[in-house]
Amino acid sequence: MDRAHAEALLNYLWRRGTEFLGCRYAIMGGAMTWVSERHLVAAISNAGGFGVIASGSMTPEVLATEIAETYKLTSQPFGVNLITLHPKLEQLVEVCLDAKVGHVVLAGGLPPASAIQRLKQGGAKVMCFAPAVALARKLVRTGANAIVIEGMEAGGHIGPVSTSVLAQEILPVVRDVPVFVAGGIGRGNAMLGYLEMGASGVQLGTRFVCATESIAHSKFKQAFIRAAARDAMPSVALDNRFPVIPVRALVNEGVRKFMDVQRQVIEKFDRGQLDQKAAQLEIEHFWAGALRRAVIEGDVETGSLMAGQSVGMVTKEQPTAKIIQELIEEALQAVLERPKSISG
Repeated sequence: MDRAHAEALLNYLWRRGTEFLGCRYAIMGGAMTWVSERHLVAAISNAGGFGVIASGSMTPEVLATEIAETYKLTSQPFGVNLITLHPKLEQLVEVCLDAKVGHVVLAGGLPPASAIQRLKQGGAKVMCFAPAVALARKLVRTGANAIVIEGMEAGGHIGPVSTSVLAQEILPVVRDVPVFVAGGIGRGNAMLGYLEMGASGVQLGTRFVCATESIAHSKFKQAFIRAAARDAMPSVALDNRFPVIPVRALVNEGVRKFMDVQRQVIEKFDRGQLDQKAAQLEIEHFWAGALRRAVIEGDVETGSLMAGQSVGMVTKEQPTAKIIQELIEEALQAVLERPKSISG
């Protein structure tokens, strides 16, 4: 197979994804709080991918400004990621609709049907995360226009199942809508593999942290460049009475201190000095503001260095367009290197 045929194959494999997103390459940028803001989002979209603003805990007013500023940097399609547990989710939905955002990703919990329906009525396409087949099917019935499956290799808050297993479970049976695969993807040949399994596209977060256009602090980027896959570990809950949603991040002094804080709080609870709710809040409050301290201020010792296991494949700071082109080239090379009897 020559290059022209390899390119035609890749275009064929993600045609459903590119048509759904309205971009050249079905490569979504993962929504990383403090990182996925106007500059990186616009850079991904301008390079042919699909940038996604991470609204995180933004107020409706701040999100409206962020969307407007992103429009100034790109004329290409981009989306907004909304956290379903945000207390002002309804207002954030209206902000997206007022700004004519074409795609909204609902994350961080089971999205209310009312939010899905309101977005669709307002003309937006809705994407939802699904950690299991049953939930994927339920979300499609509720009205989701596309599904994202993200494995435990991803950075930040994670589930218990790997990307490869989720892909094998969900891709063969969820066919009504496009499905995008995320978690642990750092090279184009892996991207190609999921496309050939039936994915309509992929989502990458960690690989874009060290993009030139990323506003992440230089110390934050250097931590990624130095890290190996095994350095990105999920947080550990010491006591089942006080569950902690696992967060994958680079191990640093903050992670070690978090373990000590859990021990101290549990001891206080056992001595009757704290009730269950107060103890849980004290544990959960430990990381408040820690991600911003790391990303924006460069506190890589006690801040939260959320990173996926693909961090080992982040070896230097590069322009976003270069990162995307490397992914494309790796996918095409994987096709070109196949024996002729396989590639045709």
